[in-house]
Amino acid sequence: MRVVIQENYNNMCKWAAAYIAGKINAHSGDRPFVLGLPTGSSPIGVYRELIDMNRAGKVSFSNVVTVNMDEYLGLPHEHDQSYWYFMHDTFFDHLVDMKPENINILNGMTDDPEGECRRYEEKIASYGGIDLFMGGIGVDGHLAFNEPFTSLNSRTGVRDLTTDTRIVNSRFFGNDPEKVPAQALSVGIGTVMDSKEVLVLINGHNKARALAAVVEGNVSHRWTCSALQMHNAAIIACDEAACGEITVDTYKYFLDIERNERL
Repeated sequence: MRVVIQENYNNMCKWAAAYIAGKINAHSGDRPFVLGLPTGSSPIGVYRELIDMNRAGKVSFSNVVTVNMDEYLGLPHEHDQSYWYFMHDTFFDHLVDMKPENINILNGMTDDPEGECRRYEEKIASYGGIDLFMGGIGVDGHLAFNEPFTSLNSRTGVRDLTTDTRIVNSRFFGNDPEKVPAQALSVGIGTVMDSKEVLVLINGHNKARALAAVVEGNVSHRWTCSALQMHNAAIIACDEAACGEITVDTYKYFLDIERNERL
C-alpha cells in the first residue's frame, strides 16, 4: 500500500487528479479506460481539477468509461440528492468530451434491485474490469455503502444504511435523517478489490481513525476499508489533518518514501 500525504485538501486533490489523468493518458489500445468514481464531499476537488485539465486539453475522456460506486434506492435521477444528479451536476456535464453512453450509474428506481446489481457486475466484466477505482471512506471506514461488518468478499448489491450514515448524510436532506433513504445500491468490497488499482481519498481530522484503521489496523469487516491492505496496487491520498491517529513512525515512513510526490 502507498500512502501519499499532502499538506492540505487542495494539494491532495491536485495530486490525485494528476495521477488519474496520467493513467488515462498512458492508456492505449482499443479497449476504453475504465474509471470507478465516488460521490460525497471528498472527490469534489478532484473533479474540479480534472474538469480544468480536460478543458485545457491535458486529458481526454473520449475513451473513458465510468462506473459509479453507488446510488440511493428510491431516488429518481432528477432528485437533487440522487447520485446520478450529483455526478452530472458536479462532473460529467462540465467535461468537453465525455460520452453519455460511457457513463454507468446504478438505477435507484429499478423494480428489480437484485437484478440491477447483477447486471452492473456483468457490465463491469464486459469492459474487462475496472482499471482504476477512486473512492472515499466514511468516518466509520465504510467504502462505498459497504457499512461496518459487510463481507469483504461482497459484490454489488442492496445495502441497508446505518443510523450513523443517515445522520451524517442528513445535512443534504434538510438535517432530517428520516428523509435519507434507508437503502442503497452499492458495489461490493470484492468489486472494488477486483480493480487493477484503487485510489482512496481520506481528508479531514474526522477521518483520522479511519485512516489509522486502513493503514495500521487489522484486516477486518469492522473497518471495510481495511481490505485495501490486501490489494496489490492500493493508494491512499490524504491530507495532514487526517493523520492524527497514525503513529509517528508510520507518518514519517510514508513522508520519506513518498517524498517526491509531495506538492
